[in-house]
Amino acid sequence: MIQPTVTDTPTPSLRDRLDQLRKQNPRRRMRDLADELNVSEGALTAACCGREAVRLKTDWVEFLHDLNDLGPVMALTRNHAIVHEKDGVFDHVGFIGHMAQVVNHDIDLRIFLRHWQHLFAVEQPSHGRILPSFQVYDGEGHAVHKIYLRDESRHEAYRRIVQKHRHADQSPAFHAEAVPPTPTASRDEIDIDQLRERWKAMKDTHDFFPMIRQLGLTRHRANTLAGEDLARPLPASALETLLNTAAAEQVPIMVFVGNRGCIQIHTGPVKALKEMGPWFNVLDPGFNLHLRQDQVSSAWVVRKPTGDGTVTSLELLDEGGEVIAYLF
Repeated sequence: MIQPTVTDTPTPSLRDRLDQLRKQNPRRRMRDLADELNVSEGALTAACCGREAVRLKTDWVEFLHDLNDLGPVMALTRNHAIVHEKDGVFDHVGFIGHMAQVVNHDIDLRIFLRHWQHLFAVEQPSHGRILPSFQVYDGEGHAVHKIYLRDESRHEAYRRIVQKHRHADQSPAFHAEAVPPTPTASRDEIDIDQLRERWKAMKDTHDFFPMIRQLGLTRHRANTLAGEDLARPLPASALETLLNTAAAEQVPIMVFVGNRGCIQIHTGPVKALKEMGPWFNVLDPGFNLHLRQDQVSSAWVVRKPTGDGTVTSLELLDEGGEVIAYLF
């Protein structure tokens, strides 16, 4: 008996599946495409190695200092609910242990290097042109920071940096690392008096996160338990109200947006505000902010004592109880 011939159809590669989605909608962003393909954005970027992406070595001290050669760029830090974009230059870079910072008039970053695990140079098509960038991902493949060239950037310096830091491994593989969940305390284990005592004894706002982590609390639980003299709830729409008031009265503010690998800060006024669908936007020259309003579960006025007096902030939290953004 003659056996029928079986023809194996090869499984499309991740890159092939990306190409198909791009044909359907060339304007879609990599983050959205990654969600549709059920992979991390880092894995999807790695799949582009050999075409529009180059894997780079993660020698962060040298790399971050080299970025100053680019001249003006756009620095982008985001989480799932908000995008923070600032134009400026990468100068005044400093390192403290496993942390780094960029502190100048325009770009102001706090960098947690243990979460800077993967680095790529990417030249992606965008609105009919090629947009060069450097993109950093954590161990799970979440984007922690991106640097985009502007028209006035030094594109020849970009090419030199890519060549200098090019990794020997240009395979499309992405080796993800799972991040263990943060332990949280049960309701019976929470000592509210201890929380309030430690909160009131703070001398620096940077003491707050280590305190709640040691107590096994999310920010939402800490705010809920602390009492309204320390944390008072507001409507989830509080950011829109605050920004509209700040723009009308030209009150300078500080806007902190971050993820586990990077915090990016804007200091100054805001002017051009615009709501577009679920997004509330600041569209100022040199500073853009894009908030998914439907991702904000709660807002709080939070007061933290310091050695120089009480610092008051607006905190936006998601439904998981973690911070989307702070405003001071």
